Amino acid sequence: MQVYIALGSNLGNKRRNLVTAAALLAERAGEVGAISSFYETEPWGFESEHSFLNAALMLETTLAPLDLLRLTQEVECELGRTAKTDSVYHDRLIDIDLLLYGEEVIDQPGLQIPHPLMHRRAFVMTPMAEIAPEVVHPVLGKTMKALSDLLESENAG
Repeated sequence: MQVYIALGSNLGNKRRNLVTAAALLAERAGEVGAISSFYETEPWGFESEHSFLNAALMLETTLAPLDLLRLTQEVECELGRTAKTDSVYHDRLIDIDLLLYGEEVIDQPGLQIPHPLMHRRAFVMTPMAEIAPEVVHPVLGKTMKALSDLLESENAG
């Protein structure tokens, strides 16, 4: 199954955090088919003096969605993440979010795919448009490139 994952870090050696997370996912979950450039972005949803480094990756995996979610949480813990965000965003060493799991739509406690806020976040959509411009959002019916362009035009206006 082709899955898309967002990576973010705004503490410590941000580049190393993203590279290590991608390597651990490749080692434990499947083969990384693509990884975006790294984008420096401002924090979203909270104030911080620390900018983020963000990326997206495509992974070929045989893991079921909940197993993949558990693995991403284990990797976050290994890399020093102490707690997932509840309703308040904080600085973090690493953040790994499942964005898309093939064309599936999943809505269950603890797991929503597609990620419910991905299309509203330039730090997700810019790297997604880079590595998967023609992939269609299974709920919104638009390509990653179209969603990224729409977000860019909204933010410019």
